[in-house]
Amino acid sequence: MLAVLALGWATLQGGRFLLPPLLPRITETLGFSPGAIGIALTAFGLIYALVQYPSGTYSDELSRGTLVLPGFAVLLVAFAVIGGSVTAGLFVCGLVVLGVGKGLYASPSRALVNDLFDARRGRALGVYSAGTDLGGLVAAGLAVAVLATTTWRMAFVPIFAILTGVTVLFAVWNREAYRLARVRLDPAGTAGRIVATREQRELVVAFAIFYFFVGGLTNFFPTLLVTAGFSETVAGASFALLFAVGLVTKPVAGEMTDRFSRTGVSIAGLLVAIFGVILVLTAPVLPAVAVGTVLTALGYKTQFPIADAVIMDAAPAENVGGDLGAARAVFLGANAFGPGAVGLIAELSSFAVAFWILAASLLVCVVIITRQHVRD
Repeated sequence: MLAVLALGWATLQGGRFLLPPLLPRITETLGFSPGAIGIALTAFGLIYALVQYPSGTYSDELSRGTLVLPGFAVLLVAFAVIGGSVTAGLFVCGLVVLGVGKGLYASPSRALVNDLFDARRGRALGVYSAGTDLGGLVAAGLAVAVLATTTWRMAFVPIFAILTGVTVLFAVWNREAYRLARVRLDPAGTAGRIVATREQRELVVAFAIFYFFVGGLTNFFPTLLVTAGFSETVAGASFALLFAVGLVTKPVAGEMTDRFSRTGVSIAGLLVAIFGVILVLTAPVLPAVAVGTVLTALGYKTQFPIADAVIMDAAPAENVGGDLGAARAVFLGANAFGPGAVGLIAELSSFAVAFWILAASLLVCVVIITRQHVRD
């Protein structure tokens, strides 16, 4: 089940991360400005964030599969609409549907991983979240191939096909019952649990800022390099490098957080990421960009299993899905504003200025988490 959940996450993330390297071509074809495409991606992110809490809570009360399987179905519709878009409006509709489907899948599938693993929760979450990097790596290579040979729309055909196969695998292998019943949401109680202590409040704030950084970085990193004078091929390859590093980093980081302090591992990763971004911005030649990309990925990819684990560590067993969904709603709400902020800053100034601001945001995370680490 861990394998099929990770493969499902990898496939939907592959479709999601086709967008950044294809954005220059998509914006040209459909007539988006940098600000408009940034706002469209923000809308996708906000929908994704809003669905997190109810989907997680429903999975606690019903079953994980009751949410995961419909999530797959909605994702299939989303990729069909995005790949078939001939107007900007249709493309935005596809992004909104993608946000709903991803929200239905993300928290319940993570909660199912939590159900299956206890002592090695960090490692299991690292394997699961590495699906993002496997999907991103495949997406970057697929985007390079598609841009060289055909239209950007064709890139979504293999995503749709693979996701169909994964959906069938989950339906066949799932052993949970599918249940339908009225579920009562208790947002006040859930919010109270995830911010019950000073330590929890600070971690929620720190990781929300981190997710803001991720939203800006992952959506516009290829565009940053293109505007700096690199070719689409180099930009796509650099984007792929982020995920190649993350594919190895996340399971290792998850294992480390099972053995050592989660906050200590987090601080080290954030500092490495800051240095990597600064290197990309200040030494815009290919070798320096390659090293900076590796360091950026090594640092920020470390954070994902930590962000999930610290919420699950504090959640009661019967509320894991809801608490994780609520926390992820906060994280991903912040994440949604990342591309909008970068797009608007770039329109007013430049992508380089936007990325300096992103790097500064990680410094705030370091300060908050260091204070907690010292207290611990």
